[in-house]
Amino acid sequence: AEANKRVDILQKRLVIQSKSLDEITALAKDKENFLLKIPAIQPIKNEDLTRMASGYGYRTDPFTKIRKFHYGMDFTAPRGSAINATADGVIKRVERRAWGYGLHIIIDHGNGYTTLYGHMSKTMVRVGQKVKRGQRIGSVGSTGKSTAPHLHYEVKKNGAHQNPAFYFFNDLTDAEYELMLKQASAPNKSFD
Repeated sequence: AEANKRVDILQKRLVIQSKSLDEITALAKDKENFLLKIPAIQPIKNEDLTRMASGYGYRTDPFTKIRKFHYGMDFTAPRGSAINATADGVIKRVERRAWGYGLHIIIDHGNGYTTLYGHMSKTMVRVGQKVKRGQRIGSVGSTGKSTAPHLHYEVKKNGAHQNPAFYFFNDLTDAEYELMLKQASAPNKSFD
């Protein structure tokens, strides 16, 4: 009788432990899904990158020659280079304009995050399509208000512009990140 009582107690503990582990597993999966929706990689791979043309902050507009705020980063790469989604999300906009961002994509990542990819030569997605981090969404171009082939990239959180450099933490070494920050803060002209 005593042994049966102990077995009963152990079985109840096992059930409670199992439920607790299931909850922990579910929480870990939720956290993983949350993290996959935060922009965390460069939109252009380092091997395709010619240089960091312009960073976030005040720059001289190449058309008006007036100093104005540049809300993104310009990645110079050869025309046709792959542009990749920086986080999981849903394509919110694929649009071509004669001026401004030219052919561009906006991805809604949820949790208040959106990213914009501008001046593209080609897109490979459609509105409403789900994309994964690292998935190719288009190609580098020079459409819209652009002076040379490059990608203009922006990050917004709850509608407010963010410095994209603060979101490249999954694919750069410490040295590469420091170099990218240095290049992005240099007072060069914007390509758009």
